[in-house]
Amino acid sequence: MRMRGLGIWTVVLLLLALSACGFGRSEGQTHFGDGAGTDQEDRKGTVIKLYNFKVEMSEQLDALVKQYAVETGVNIEVETCGGGCDYGAGLKTKFNSGDRPDIFFVAGYSDLDLFQEHLEDLTDQPWVDDMLELTKPAITKDGAIYGMPLVIEGWGFVYNKDLFKRAGITKLPVTLTELRDTAIKLKRAGIQPFENGYAERWVVGNHLVNVAFALQPDPIAYVEDVRTGREKLTANPVLRNWTDLIDLTVEFGQPNPLQTDYTSQVTNFAEGKAAMMQQGVWVQGMMDKLNPGMDIGLLPMPINDKREAMDKLQVGVPNYWVISRSSKVKRESKAFLNWLVSSAEGRKFFADVRFIPPFKSIPFSKEQIGPLAADVETYIEQNKILPWMWQRYPGYEANTYQMAVQVQAYIGKRIGREQLFQDLQSTWDDYSAE
Repeated sequence: MRMRGLGIWTVVLLLLALSACGFGRSEGQTHFGDGAGTDQEDRKGTVIKLYNFKVEMSEQLDALVKQYAVETGVNIEVETCGGGCDYGAGLKTKFNSGDRPDIFFVAGYSDLDLFQEHLEDLTDQPWVDDMLELTKPAITKDGAIYGMPLVIEGWGFVYNKDLFKRAGITKLPVTLTELRDTAIKLKRAGIQPFENGYAERWVVGNHLVNVAFALQPDPIAYVEDVRTGREKLTANPVLRNWTDLIDLTVEFGQPNPLQTDYTSQVTNFAEGKAAMMQQGVWVQGMMDKLNPGMDIGLLPMPINDKREAMDKLQVGVPNYWVISRSSKVKRESKAFLNWLVSSAEGRKFFADVRFIPPFKSIPFSKEQIGPLAADVETYIEQNKILPWMWQRYPGYEANTYQMAVQVQAYIGKRIGREQLFQDLQSTWDDYSAE
């Protein structure tokens, strides 16, 4: 089993302007205690409500809480909202109706700002010092940490290695020109190059749009400059390059990409109907069921031919476990989170979901986490990573939703490039003014 030791990262924002972040992992099991100040007998019969956003891990999470009930007598009721379900809207509805979950998930930065007043301060929890440094900035406010990182994820173009071989592709594409050449070779071999899931607004508004912001010379500064009006999206050359990538995927993708949702996209890809799709490590579990042992990997999403700048994957923390400040079972909820990180069964959860653990003390092998996460780990080791920017946008979810609608209009050829840039700028103007 290989232990991670990364050295120096280039991070500011969850990963970009890097500093030494102590990414090493230690052997053995770390025992944090239950952190709850209450013993097991006192906890028996307790019910904790958990609102889960990640449908890809629902099966593993259900098994996890059943094991926790066996060991502690504490029942955790899991409600999952993911895929086509709008988690953010569902969470707000629960808060407004008074049906607040005890444990739920928030993303960092803007999402933390939105929910901070409702979150328990977890700075004193024993697992905080075990968090990988890259996971801390997004969930830290005024020196306090409000959440436990779920996992580390990355995404790009998932590709089918067997279909690449069939098309005679021996060199993986890194630049936009190489990606076009790859698509041409695949098409000539009778293979559909891309399966585009552009019906999903999170695929478009969060991940696809992120490419345009993450590849700015200084992403954090650029987001702030656009927010404050010092820069305009309409005049940005990187965004113009980015639309070249969109055009390429549409040109070499399936008909009607705006009618293809997440499940259809992944299913079609797993059936070998296309060689590439924009997705990330979270599809591994679904792929394992649909086509066990399928030989897949991850490619960057290039927008120009600057090789060194393009050869990067987008890496970050999707969400954080948080505890409601008003929960009547805060101590028991903290005990569950501590058990998750310190117990053998809890730590096994990270291997079961096939994601990269966000804690220094949890060892793993690339074989355990699967080929997609293994590729992300390799890019991390080589310091070839891009940040997740949407968590910093003004308006956060509302902004990404609106931008997704605008990009979908461009994909559907209802508007042209110039109108797209103007519409994106108007969205930022609206949310920056709030």
